[in-house]
Amino acid sequence: MPASPSTARAINDRLALRLLQQQGSLTAGQLKQLTGLSRPTVADLVERLTDAGLIAVVGEAGEQRRGPNAKLYGIVADRAQLAALDVRTEGVSVIVSDLVGTVLAEASAPIGDGTGTGPAVEQAVALVERVVKEAGADRLHTVGIGAPGLIDPASELRDSSGLPEWHRSLVAALQERLPAARVIVENETNLAALAEQRDGVAADRETFVLLWLGHGTGAAVVLDGALRRGASGGTGEIGFLPVPGTTGLPSAVDCEGGFHSLAGSAAIVELARSFGLLVEDASAPEPLAAGVVGRAAALVAGNTEAADGPPDRDAKAASADRFLDTLADHLAVGAASVVAILDPGCVVLGGEVGQAGGEVLAARVEERVRRMSPLATVVRPSGLGGGAVLRGALLTARDAAQDELFAPPDR
Repeated sequence: MPASPSTARAINDRLALRLLQQQGSLTAGQLKQLTGLSRPTVADLVERLTDAGLIAVVGEAGEQRRGPNAKLYGIVADRAQLAALDVRTEGVSVIVSDLVGTVLAEASAPIGDGTGTGPAVEQAVALVERVVKEAGADRLHTVGIGAPGLIDPASELRDSSGLPEWHRSLVAALQERLPAARVIVENETNLAALAEQRDGVAADRETFVLLWLGHGTGAAVVLDGALRRGASGGTGEIGFLPVPGTTGLPSAVDCEGGFHSLAGSAAIVELARSFGLLVEDASAPEPLAAGVVGRAAALVAGNTEAADGPPDRDAKAASADRFLDTLADHLAVGAASVVAILDPGCVVLGGEVGQAGGEVLAARVEERVRRMSPLATVVRPSGLGGGAVLRGALLTARDAAQDELFAPPDR
């Protein structure tokens, strides 16, 4: 059944707006070429979108002749503002942008372990309000939140082992203090996968799995271009995966004994110490594991490039090499389990630890997965690291806002 004229117009308008979002400003002639639509159809949609306040003339196209086709059209960036939050166990990061993604303001703040639920929520909400004010965001449309733990299909945080109570209270508090804004909550690993798919190392993949390696562990599954959440929103809770090499089995309320016990930040730090590697404590928000993995990878890579290093460097590099080999053994257990079930063709080692390990760690994990599985799989290090969560939250907020704003009234 052919689409009605109003449906066809809506489809064409959405296509043009997406192109302007991806490509930047375009002329009517360029929109005609990119969409394959006729000149009159493009002229009509440009008029509709301009009248709706969604696009405007932003300049002229260089050396082209002056006239209608020489005008450059762009999305009206200040039509709405967006906010994104990365909520961790130890603090919150906030970013505010315009509708095309230009950052207007950003900030982070720690929240101590001993902070009560009420004060912790107030600190987080006050940070968001301050950043929104600094950005001059008087049209805050959508807030995207990335948080660890289970997110049910109603976009609410569920009870989850080891997570602060203030995480769940924060969502309701933000909705109350920012009543005009839509608040969307998503699991941090899912958001990281979205960011890697749009702007990172999985941009060429329709199907892949992101293995999150930060303070905790998780996985995000993207099949045929779509993020899969599962019946209860729990797809990818790989920390609970029973694996060999642990002291017991995980339970419904505790992932100790699961893959988390091999690949969580605390387990990686303990493994590094067992190989005599220095673990430097720091106030940086990244997991300690990311620092020790990054130094080990750099030491191994540097020692490989240097034909004859000093004896003490060679000894340290040998310890770092053995540490990374053992860590790759651990990570391959989880990665191979996912590969055997989903056959994703690509596994991204995400989070701060995955980025810190780089190609040195990813190559070792890939080699082990290929030994354990007949399914050809490439393993790539994250291109965005821990920053992928905030980026994914912003992309989610932008998509939601555009879905609403980029639907011109039926005519």
